[in-house]
Amino acid sequence: MLAKLRSMAVIGIDAFEVGIEADIADMIPSFTIVGLPDGAVRESRERVMSAIKNCGYEFPARKVTINMAPADIKKEGSAYDLPIAIGLLMADNQVEITNARDFCIVGELSLDGTVKRIKGILSMAICARDMGFKGLIVPQDCAEEAAVAEGLEIYPVDSLTTALSFLEGSREIQPHKTDVRALFKRARKYAIDFRDVKGQEHIKRALLVAAAGGHNIMMIGPPGSGKTMLARRLPSILPDLTLDEALETTKIHSVSGHLDESTPLLATRPFRSPHHTVSDAGLIGGGSYPRPGEVSLSHHGVLFLDELPEFNKNVLENLRQPLEDGRVTISRAAMSLSYPAKFMLAAALNPCPCGYYTDPRHECSCTPAQIQKYMSRISGPLMDRIDIHVEVPALSYEELSRKEPGEDSNSMRKKVEQTRGAQFERFQNEKKIFCNAHMESKHIRIYCELGRESQSMLKNAIERLGLSARAYDRILKVARTIADIDNSGDILSPHLAEAIQYRSLDRKLWMGG
Repeated sequence: MLAKLRSMAVIGIDAFEVGIEADIADMIPSFTIVGLPDGAVRESRERVMSAIKNCGYEFPARKVTINMAPADIKKEGSAYDLPIAIGLLMADNQVEITNARDFCIVGELSLDGTVKRIKGILSMAICARDMGFKGLIVPQDCAEEAAVAEGLEIYPVDSLTTALSFLEGSREIQPHKTDVRALFKRARKYAIDFRDVKGQEHIKRALLVAAAGGHNIMMIGPPGSGKTMLARRLPSILPDLTLDEALETTKIHSVSGHLDESTPLLATRPFRSPHHTVSDAGLIGGGSYPRPGEVSLSHHGVLFLDELPEFNKNVLENLRQPLEDGRVTISRAAMSLSYPAKFMLAAALNPCPCGYYTDPRHECSCTPAQIQKYMSRISGPLMDRIDIHVEVPALSYEELSRKEPGEDSNSMRKKVEQTRGAQFERFQNEKKIFCNAHMESKHIRIYCELGRESQSMLKNAIERLGLSARAYDRILKVARTIADIDNSGDILSPHLAEAIQYRSLDRKLWMGG
C-alpha cells in the first residue's frame, strides 16, 4: 500500500514543501530512502524503526521504499523522521488516517518515540501558512517559535503516539497561540547599557554618529581601554527592530540552530563577535551544504571584529561583497544560495603588535617597520568601507573612579531614531539607500554641498593633515550625519570639523604618510 504525506525542507533561509511517499511491498525485507537524502536522512531508518517498536507498533518486515519529492533537491537534516514513521504505519494499515495531507508534519524522533526539536521551524511555518495548510504538526519544543507565523494552526506533539492519536481523531490538541506583538515588546530589552561606561565621552559620541548614519567604525587603542565594552553596547542605541526585520533575523538564527526555546523571536539587534581564527565559511557562510555565516547572523545588527589585524587576510577580503551589497551569494555545483547580510561593522585593534604605541604610560617596544607591517594587514579596499576611525585612549584614575553615570542608551537611541527618520525622508525616492552611509558619489554631490568656508576647511585638512583621497567622501558622509543630528539642513563648519577628527587615524596618516 502507498501512503502520502507532506513535510518541509529549508534551502537558504526559506522553506519549501517536500512530499513524503511510503510504499510497502511483499518482497525481501529492506528499507530504502530515495530523493537525494543526506546522511542524517538515511540514518532515519534506525530512529524510525526503534521509535515505531517502542511506541507499541510493528515495523513492517517487508520491502519499504520512502520517496522524498522533489527528487532533484538534496534533503538534509532529521525533520523527516516523524512523517516517515507516520507514513510507514499508514502504508502498513496499522493506523487509519484520512486527513494526513491537510497537515504539514515535521519532527525528529528519538529511539523511544519522543519528538525532538528541529532547526528552521519558523521558515517552515511561514511557508506552510503561505501555502494554505490547515495546520502544522511540530515538536512541542518548537511550538512557541512556529506560532510566531500568525495565521496558521500550530499543533505541538511530544511523541509519535500523540501525533498518531491526533491524526486518527482519538485525541484533541489545542492549537498553540502566542501574542507576537506582546512577545516582541516584552523581549525588546538589552542587558547592557551605555550608562555603565565611565569616561570615553568622545568615543560614545563617535558611536552615536556611527549608529545615526549607519557608518562602519574602527576603534584603535591600547589593551584595556574599553574598545570591546563600548562595541558591545552599540546595538542598544540602534533603532528598534521592526517586526518584519525581527522575523527575517529570527529565520536566519533558526536555520542556523542558534535559536533556543526561550527565545522564539529575536526582538533586539544581534551582536556577533567571532574569534580571529574564524574560517572563510564561518564568517561569510558556506560548507558542503551551505549555512549562514557570521555576517548573516549579524543581519540588522552589529558584526564586531576584535583584534582586526589578527584575522586571516583572505577572510577579511571576503567582507567586501556583503559590506557593499548587503547580501552574500554562495555558489556550489548543485545550487546557488543568497543570504541577507545588512550589518554595521565595528572593528577594534591595537595600534601596534605590543599594543602601547599611543599609550603615554607604557613604552612601546615595536619598531616602525613592525608597526607598518601590522597595520598593512588591513587592505585599502576594506578601509574604504569604514567611515569612522577613532582613537580610544586608556582611562585615567579620575575617570575610572567617577561615580556619576554617563548618558544612557535610551536617550542616545532617541537621537539616533530622530536622525534616521530625517534620512529616510531624504532618500525615500532613492533605491537601496536608507541612511547616509549608503550614499554614493552622485548622492554626495547632491546632499553634501559645502559653503565656501567649509570647502576651505576641508581642503586645508586634506593638505595639512595628510589625509588620503579615500577620506574625502567619508568625511562628507559623516559630516552629513552630524548635521542631521543637529537638525541642520546645511553642513556647517563645526559639523565638518568633527567629521575630520573622525579621520585622524586615516591609514595614510597612521602609517607615517
